[in-house]
Amino acid sequence: MNIPTHFYRKLTLVCYLLLLVWVPVWHLFLANPTGRSQQFEIILTLAWTIPLLLPFIGIIKGKPYTHAWANFIVMFYLIHGFTSIYAVADEWFFALIEIVLSTGMFIGCSFYARKRGKELGLGIPKLKDEMAKEKATFESQLKE
Repeated sequence: MNIPTHFYRKLTLVCYLLLLVWVPVWHLFLANPTGRSQQFEIILTLAWTIPLLLPFIGIIKGKPYTHAWANFIVMFYLIHGFTSIYAVADEWFFALIEIVLSTGMFIGCSFYARKRGKELGLGIPKLKDEMAKEKATFESQLKE
């Protein structure tokens, strides 16, 4: 089954943008009040949202490298979702939404970076090809 690159791009964009909206909505409006001040809740929500903004430009522009390293960031949200399901029983459904969006973004980013990188010739060369190239260069230098 050969799924086209643009499918993974759309999957990434949809999940990323929804996650970018979902995190502040959940933490500011849907989470159970904890007794902390409103200012502290806003700061905490910003702390959860700002990491998602780091790959924004690269993901919007469709850069494969940005898609690849954005997976490191999305792992925090996946872990947070699983932790919340376990630790905060009242918010399991909100955490499930975060898990679904994070997983979609992870799959989309991974496959888009791989497929688009190959299309652009950005892949890492295989070791055997590099060794053969090095050997040929070395042997040509010996002949001179």
